[in-house]
Amino acid sequence: MTTHEDKRQQILDRYYFRHATKGFDPSRKISKEDFRVILETARLSPSSFGMEPWHFIVVESDKLRKLIKEHAWGARGKVMEASHFVLILARTHEDVRFDSRYLKEHYTKELNYPKEVVANMRDVIENFQKNDFQLFEDMRYLDDWSMKQTYIPLSNMMSVAAELGIDSCPIEGFNRSTFDQLLEEEQLYGDNMTLSVMVAFGYRKEPPREKKRRHLNDLITWA
Repeated sequence: MTTHEDKRQQILDRYYFRHATKGFDPSRKISKEDFRVILETARLSPSSFGMEPWHFIVVESDKLRKLIKEHAWGARGKVMEASHFVLILARTHEDVRFDSRYLKEHYTKELNYPKEVVANMRDVIENFQKNDFQLFEDMRYLDDWSMKQTYIPLSNMMSVAAELGIDSCPIEGFNRSTFDQLLEEEQLYGDNMTLSVMVAFGYRKEPPREKKRRHLNDLITWA
């Protein structure tokens, strides 16, 4: 029988297992069932005000993988060998500002919130964006705030992958403007989207180095 203590240790073991995998074994593929779970954890991830300001592109074509390899220095050595490769897009300021058409339709049509709730949320989000976080000082702040949200599903995907014995590597090594143009040319973008981060999934080719981190006492303050 698995005890609560066993469960705690299992969680820690999975986090010691997880590492930013630099080399993937191209002969090993993630099962459709396992990868569906990884994607579902992304879909179920929380976001500020429930905006869900993201979209996920699962890269399957060799053509697109080669484009990524050519233009993303951080993906070289990973994108062609990984079993699955995901581009995580973030909605830009046009969609995440308090008065956007996207938010109104998202809350009313997708989440089926009552009109009075949507109206109240609009006021709350306006105050938050303009006053609390001062995101209207520059529209780039809104873009960055939206991209920050995408790191929540990114983290969840990698954590659940580790639970399934699957390796992963998050990737920021790319020029965002270049990729926005490339993906638009490939007709993979909806309106008001930008590339936030990439992530590779698969199985390690070689054992990783020993995991090293700062001591917990250096990172935590009990106040």
